[in-house]
Amino acid sequence: MKVLSSLIVCPHCDAVYRRPSLALDQVARCSECHSVVCRSNRLNIEGWLALTMTSAITFTIANAFPVISVGLQNFRNDATLWEATTSLVQGGWAPMAVPAMLMAIMAPLAQIVLLGWVLAFAWKGQRAPGFQHTMKLLVMLRRWNMLDVAFLGVMVAAIKLSSMADVAIGPGMWAIGVLLCLTALTANGDLLWLWDATERKPQTVDPR
Repeated sequence: MKVLSSLIVCPHCDAVYRRPSLALDQVARCSECHSVVCRSNRLNIEGWLALTMTSAITFTIANAFPVISVGLQNFRNDATLWEATTSLVQGGWAPMAVPAMLMAIMAPLAQIVLLGWVLAFAWKGQRAPGFQHTMKLLVMLRRWNMLDVAFLGVMVAAIKLSSMADVAIGPGMWAIGVLLCLTALTANGDLLWLWDATERKPQTVDPR
């Protein structure tokens, strides 16, 4: 199947357009439904790769360190994001355990890894193996990334528990807050520019 990277499709009404050349801070809107179909890219490949690597480091911190610490009398329990989601297996919340791990941990991790894979090859001026499928997966994973919901859930739990025990926010929680900001810039950004940045240029023949 031939891929026409010079065309873009409106995600809302499926209208087809030729990809425009945009200046900084410009957006292209659909003439039918007026939704945004393309945005200009503010960062170069090096900038995107740096943000993605920072997201990977922050994600590791968010999962390695406690997000919340609960103390009662002489007892204190620290819980990481992984422990907070897997604890749903116990009791009547078991059906929510798998979706919680998928949306709060697996989907963000997959986005970071896949975006880093594409950008690492783009930095070398190449398209990554499986580029088309990877780009489709990155778009699909956006609807499954609900790290913000996990962040709000832990905050609500901390507020409710604060009336019964000594509750402290852990470094993992602060890392999640930073990761949310980084995700808004990387995983949820407009990735259409990667098609142009990694487009194979036709070879020229030396006239000599």
